[in-house]
Amino acid sequence: MTPAINLLKKKNISFKLHEYQRSPNSQSYGLDAAEKIGVEPQYVFKTLVAQIDHAALVVAIIPVNSTLNLKQLAKAANTKKAHMAKPQDVLRSTGYVLGGVSPISQKKSLATFIDSTACQLSSIYISGGRRGLDIELSPNDLYGVTQAKWAILTL
Repeated sequence: MTPAINLLKKKNISFKLHEYQRSPNSQSYGLDAAEKIGVEPQYVFKTLVAQIDHAALVVAIIPVNSTLNLKQLAKAANTKKAHMAKPQDVLRSTGYVLGGVSPISQKKSLATFIDSTACQLSSIYISGGRRGLDIELSPNDLYGVTQAKWAILTL
């Protein structure tokens, strides 16, 4: 079990686990997950960590077939600029490895933003806290458990 799964169980949030074998040659963890799980990429969301204000980290959750718009993320976070966090900062703040970063039950509580396209879906897939494991849950449950904000985050 991962911290994400443990928290969902503790809070009695309905979810399904999807395990799959990652392709070692895949260029995208998220697109690989969508293919292996057998769903369209717009249902699988990736968890990205960015740095704002030269110190604070924030989480952006966007579809795997989209690109994060850092200006939109900065706007959502009420700051001027954002850039992608360094891998060692992601590991240190979330407790998860790259390619397996779950937005749920991270080591440090970070401001979290979910792309508003998730609102249109009945369920979405996010990392379960390790590579090769995704959690399917409702976007509203993800919103609640992460205390997130909805925002337009993609190009």
